Amino acid sequence: MTVHTGPLPTRRLILQGAVTVALIGLGNLPFVPVHAAANDKYPEEAFKLKNEAEAIKALYGKTAEPSDKVKLDAPEIAENGGVVPMAVTTTLDKVTSISFFVAENPNALAASYKFPDGTIPAVANRLKMAKTSNVTAIVEADGKLYSATKEVKVTVGGCGG
Repeated sequence: MTVHTGPLPTRRLILQGAVTVALIGLGNLPFVPVHAAANDKYPEEAFKLKNEAEAIKALYGKTAEPSDKVKLDAPEIAENGGVVPMAVTTTLDKVTSISFFVAENPNALAASYKFPDGTIPAVANRLKMAKTSNVTAIVEADGKLYSATKEVKVTVGGCGG
């Protein structure tokens, strides 16, 4: 005859104990608060503007110069404007942000990313495009703006087309 004094050690009980020990252990680590880009003010006005030049001016307050150090990877022909893959990489130092602008979209600013120090400056995304248009990638590095532009031909529109 066996006498049980408590619950049997089931797999669930063992896992719950392991998770509890892990969480208690994490509580002892000295976490340093990180000032993430989420704390920055949302550029609402820039996202509402229809004109690309005005949106760039609203977001950055200055104009960009074309640079061969900014590489915009986008298809020449997008069969579906609803999901057009884009990627931006750069060899520039001290990059603080990368933004995508689509000239013929209802709103020119499609996406904008902020980078903390030490981050590899690369972004990949799928953008929605209304029709054939120039796509411009703006990279802010060391207080200056650099750009790369490529025309993407859209066969089926994504923004209501």
